[in-house]
Formats: sequence, C-alpha cells, structure tokens
Amino acid sequence: MSISNTFFTRHSLKQLLKLTSVVTLLSASLSVSATPVEIKFSHVVAENTPKGQMALKFKALVEERLPGEYQVNVFPNSQLFGDNNELSALLLNDVQFVAPSLSKFERYTKKLQIFDLPFLFQDMDAVNRFQQSESGQKLLNSMKRKGLVGLGYLHNGMKQFSASSPLILPEDASGKKFRIMASDVLAAQFQAVNAIPVKKPFSEVFTLLQTRAIDGQENTWSNIYSKKFFEVQSHITESNHGVLDYMVVTSDTFWKSLPGDKRKVIKAALDEAVAYGNEIAAAKVDKDKQAIIDSKRSEITYLTPEQRAAWVSAMKPVWAQFENKIGKDLIEAAVASNK
Repeated sequence: MSISNTFFTRHSLKQLLKLTSVVTLLSASLSVSATPVEIKFSHVVAENTPKGQMALKFKALVEERLPGEYQVNVFPNSQLFGDNNELSALLLNDVQFVAPSLSKFERYTKKLQIFDLPFLFQDMDAVNRFQQSESGQKLLNSMKRKGLVGLGYLHNGMKQFSASSPLILPEDASGKKFRIMASDVLAAQFQAVNAIPVKKPFSEVFTLLQTRAIDGQENTWSNIYSKKFFEVQSHITESNHGVLDYMVVTSDTFWKSLPGDKRKVIKAALDEAVAYGNEIAAAKVDKDKQAIIDSKRSEITYLTPEQRAAWVSAMKPVWAQFENKIGKDLIEAAVASNK
C-alpha cells in the first residue's frame, strides 16, 4: 500500500470514529429525552373518593397534554407514605405532589388551623367562598418559607360524628375516645366536651374502631362510606360541625425546577382536576350518606336546632383559645363567608 493510500485510510478511519461518536451521543441524548419525567402523587384515601378521582384526573390530563414528557404515577391508600410522613417525603422529593387534609399543615403554619375550628362554617358554600376570597388564597402561599407551595383547595365535605353509642348532646361524648388527626385544635374540640382525643393515622382508623380501641371518630360521609367505618360504628350523628378539606401541595424546589411553559400546563391540568374532584365531592355527599342509611349498619341521628346549639355552645370557646395563633381578622373573614 502506498503512503498516500495509508494516509487516506487513516484519515477516513478517524472521520468514521468521529461520526460514530456523534451518532452515539445523539442516540444517548434522544434516549434520555425520550424518558418521561416521573411525577409521583401520593395520598392516603381510596381511589373512589373525591381526592382519589381528582388525582387520577390529574394524571390523565398531564399525560394527554404533555405526552411522553411527563408521567404521573398515583399511589392511593397510603401505599407509599401515611398521612404522618407524606409532607416530609414531599420535601425530600420522594414524591412530588400530595394532598393532605388542612389539619396536617399545623407544624408549617398556624393560620391553617382556622379550618379545624368547630362550627365555624355553616356549609360547604361558605367554605368555598372563604377559600376563594383574598384571605383564603393568601393561605395557599403561607408555607413558602417552609418549602411548600399550595396549588389549590380540594373539598371532601362537612364532618360528622360517629361512635359506638348515640351522640345527641355534648355530655354523650364525655369520657369517650375519639380518633383525631394530629391537630391541636381538634384535640381542644373534643376536650371541650370532656372526650379523649387520640391522634392516629387515617390508615389505622378502621382497625381501631373494629377492636374498640377507640369509641368514635369524625369524618365526612365520603370517608365514612369508602373506608367502611359505618360497618363498625353503630351510630352516626349528622353534626356538620367542621370541614374536612385538603390542600394540593408540591415542594418549592420541584415547582421551580419545572420549565415555565411545562409548569403552566401542569398547573392548568391541576386546576381542572381539582374542579372535577370538587364536583364529585358535592355529588357524593348525598349518595354516600344514602348508601350508609340503606345498609342499616348505622343509626343516623339528626340533631334538633336546640341540640345542635348545645354542641355549638360547648365547642365555640375553642375559637378564642386559638385566636392569637390564627389571627382574629382571619376568623372574622371566615365568619363573614357564612352570609
């Protein structure tokens, strides 16, 4: 082989190697870009609840509008994390979205304790008016310094009391153990009627009721039905004494890591999913309540105006107990929403 041919062969080989390297890098790049970003949405309730349906709707909308770019994986029923550690997991980026009950944010801001005050809101319309007001919307950003970004309120409904014996007047709760979420306000609420509050995870409630480790609990018709609490509680009092709503949150770190255009699409999908979940919540109140009645497993007690007034009188002092932490102006804004 001549010197010129040898040079040509070596030159061609170098070019071929360079070309191969470029193709390899491009292939790797395309492979990486083809892998969708995983978004984990963890929650603690069943899929047939408003929260469960909202999460699935969010998954469908994101994957439809950002196909191949983002994949939302939903983990219901505390499959990944329970309600006592899902916020910590969020801040560690082990999950990207959670929707805890408003009571769960007590350690991050005391202002959200307003939603635990007993007999503050007359109905869900009042709750919604307050949440959509300027005061309610400001609360979504009340935990940013702690790394949490509130993205929307999700309804579940008004809470009812259940127990292994009738609850008609406040004294009927005296000495009984009631499961509560980790909330100082809810603890004070039951202490106001001489009951014993027991802070336990939501995932343990059915077993606690079934084994009579506790006497009762408070929850919405949706949760009482979906988690079958009515099967192990002989009495339910329609008290509508409080609200059980959720806040959909993500971490400030994750939210800022999203490209602006993608973040806009994801937020729009979430807004639509939350609206969808809230529609389901409104429809399920009567449906699930009737299903419980039809089961004949629990006796429903309907309070007279006088009986309800006795509960209000016993529990309303809790407002003053937490007024300094929540803010008098915020409580007044909530009361004004009852018009």
